[in-house]
Amino acid sequence: MATSALSFADLSDNDLLAAVHRLAVDERRVTANLIASLAELDARRLYLAEGCSSLFTYCTQILHLSEHAAYGRIEAARVTRKYPVALERLEAGDITLTTIGLLAPHLTPDNYQHLFEAARQKSKREIEHLVATLRPQPCVPSTVRKLPDQISERPSLSIEAAPANQPLMPVAGGASSAEPTMMMQLKAKPAIVQPLGAERYKVQFTVAKETFEKLRRVQDLMRHACPSGDVAVVFDRALTMLLQHLERTKLAQVSRSQQQRATAPGSRHIPSAVRRAVWVRDDGRCAFVGTRGRCTERGFLEFHHVVPFADGGTAVADNIQLRCRAHNQHESYLWFSAEKPPLVRELRDYSGRLSARSGPSGQSTHRPLAAPVLHGFP
Repeated sequence: MATSALSFADLSDNDLLAAVHRLAVDERRVTANLIASLAELDARRLYLAEGCSSLFTYCTQILHLSEHAAYGRIEAARVTRKYPVALERLEAGDITLTTIGLLAPHLTPDNYQHLFEAARQKSKREIEHLVATLRPQPCVPSTVRKLPDQISERPSLSIEAAPANQPLMPVAGGASSAEPTMMMQLKAKPAIVQPLGAERYKVQFTVAKETFEKLRRVQDLMRHACPSGDVAVVFDRALTMLLQHLERTKLAQVSRSQQQRATAPGSRHIPSAVRRAVWVRDDGRCAFVGTRGRCTERGFLEFHHVVPFADGGTAVADNIQLRCRAHNQHESYLWFSAEKPPLVRELRDYSGRLSARSGPSGQSTHRPLAAPVLHGFP
């Protein structure tokens, strides 16, 4: 049955949520049926009579699936033919095609039931960690090597860090200036965080020349404590100090109790003791609870007034909760909705100034930043 996008626009909020949930269930069922049929088609080799040399060719040229979709479904079909329980888990939403692909090389008649249960409703990152515990990889040596220079960009260096006792070995590898085309095609790749075992990770990223020079200087200053200059040791020490700094500035963590200063009447400032208590109580996680459970976000957290400051809400622990930025804005929208009288709301623009917006007109006036509006964590 064809459904136009216009029909969804006519649905109420509750009906739209129900429709999306129903369609997701239908998609899982259809996907499971497709994989089961591909498994049988593969066993009968029916693609040969269709003029295709392989099931992959049949999926891409006859069924018009993308290469990625075809590969994932073929791999899942062969796994489910060997372990039918995977098909049931897939249709139930316990595992995904990505999960099947990651587990496929490690499944055996002895462990498949345990692995499918352990992978139930896990993220890709969690599955990668599970796979690393099954087949741990050796530690990679800490290395620093120079990348080819890129046109109109600063020279950068690639750093691979992992627990190791080997000294740093710079690797020469500069590109010739006679290869501008190749250098123009170089693109920055995202940092790599790859589990090597239950408690070991490979971390790889690219830094600028200035950062590399800081690294060398730190290594020289740490030679007594770390003669090898292992990047993993430097990285751990630097993160430890950064974490302590962030906990002190963002969460008001202190090594010993201090006398709390009195908050000025009418101030929106949240006392340090309140921030510490709220962070511990909410476990460093967004405390918004929706119809299907509590939000799992731990990034972009902000201190949220349950009763807004503009409506007389005070900065006490009972009125302060952690919210991710999205849910903080969501609750602000619900509170200051059109059903309530127009109130002045403050927004921060990219210049760091506060914009006072009153009512629906959208006219703004700027004034210097006096106190933080959103108490967030970068």
